[in-house]
Amino acid sequence: SDLDKALGRISGGLYIITATKDSVSSAMLASWVSQASFEPPGFTIAVAKDRAIESLMQVGDSFVLNVLEEGKYQPLMKHFLKRFKPGADRFAGINTQTANNGSPILTDALAYLECTVQSYLPAGDRLLIYAVVEQGEVSEKNGITAIQHRKSGSHY
Repeated sequence: SDLDKALGRISGGLYIITATKDSVSSAMLASWVSQASFEPPGFTIAVAKDRAIESLMQVGDSFVLNVLEEGKYQPLMKHFLKRFKPGADRFAGINTQTANNGSPILTDALAYLECTVQSYLPAGDRLLIYAVVEQGEVSEKNGITAIQHRKSGSHY
């Protein structure tokens, strides 16, 4: 429909959220991310209610938002879009380092932000998570964020 086509024109960057809690680590591709505050620096993420990573992103939990780079994001995106068997290492074959908050940083990402979940709000079929940024770094100073362009706002 025209409405679906119009919604599909809302662009979003491409990111990989990584989180570790206790001995469990997970990751997901995200495109519904938006800066939400300057002070403290914060942003929102829309996460599907049935995603496994949701259990690692409760109020007070920490995670890393890895920003994917235009022209270089395909290998990371393909890897994290794959279905993994329960208990499989989602980071096998991916270059990582550990953030101060314990979550994986993807070393091939354009930038990363270490974050803490402050609140969340049910929003349709998603949870809208608000997180504050504790620290971050850009790895490629001249790189730009990869952007997702969709044809329809009703599905991926």
